[in-house]
Amino acid sequence: MFGVACGRLGAAEATTRDPEPGWEASTGLPEYRRIMTSPLIDAVELDSLLHGAKPPVVLDVRWKLGGPHGLPAYLAGHIPGAVFVDLDDELAAHGEPTDGRHPLPSADAFQASARRWGIDDGDVVVVYDDWLGYGAARGWWMLTDAGVDARVLDGGLQAWRQSGLALDTDAVVPAAGSVSLDPGRLPQLTIDEAAALARDGVLLDARAGERYRGESEPIDPRAGHIPGALSAPTAGNLGPDGRLLDAPLLRERFAALGVGAATVGVYCGSGVSAAQEILALRVAGFDAALYPGSWSQWSNHADRPMATGAQA
Repeated sequence: MFGVACGRLGAAEATTRDPEPGWEASTGLPEYRRIMTSPLIDAVELDSLLHGAKPPVVLDVRWKLGGPHGLPAYLAGHIPGAVFVDLDDELAAHGEPTDGRHPLPSADAFQASARRWGIDDGDVVVVYDDWLGYGAARGWWMLTDAGVDARVLDGGLQAWRQSGLALDTDAVVPAAGSVSLDPGRLPQLTIDEAAALARDGVLLDARAGERYRGESEPIDPRAGHIPGALSAPTAGNLGPDGRLLDAPLLRERFAALGVGAATVGVYCGSGVSAAQEILALRVAGFDAALYPGSWSQWSNHADRPMATGAQA
């Protein structure tokens, strides 16, 4: 059903990761266990690493749908040493509407950006933002897909501030890095594979419920969802403090949507907030494929069917 990248999941096998000894599931699900290395890092741990002998590269990916641009906010205050990343220009390419709003950049273009950020081979990279984890998760997904050890600051800049940690206002221009990227390690879906997965597996729509139901569409040409997709808004992955829910709660949420016994894919408006959902699935112990084109691509193909309402 999938192309080369997605074939790693296997349609018939459960999409859980290897267990970590000592972790017990608190639900009635099979004994799924958290992944060996968490994709998250908390603010206190990050601060400690920044004062260590080999500090991580820190990337500030502040971005919001419809703006404003994140650079002024970065200049007003950012984590010390953090490099600003322009999501629209460095974590996305610019194509035709039928490609979607945020198609993935070429491998060469992404590598050039990563080197501009000062990343060398073997570096640990921590990514953060200030809006629901969307921009940070996009950066995390792309770096992980390219073979970089990347983590997301859980709770973003808000968590850093709440920990009483200092901010800096000086723009950081690092020495050029020499990292060699190898994209293609994480599963992703083409438009045809997304359509097939909505029929034969579990395809999650990470947008807000009103967009899924077709009641509101602020940016794309058609309102609704891919027929067969299930509504799973990203807001449901976060607690009131803006951090991801604990693994058992996330696992319970996704299991109720059928995750665990079939191949799983995620889409959103343009492949950005879907990365946050994939991050939450990873924390819960599940792998999932990203449909980068997402609804912005699907809705620009007039021949593609669409559904409205609360049902898949």
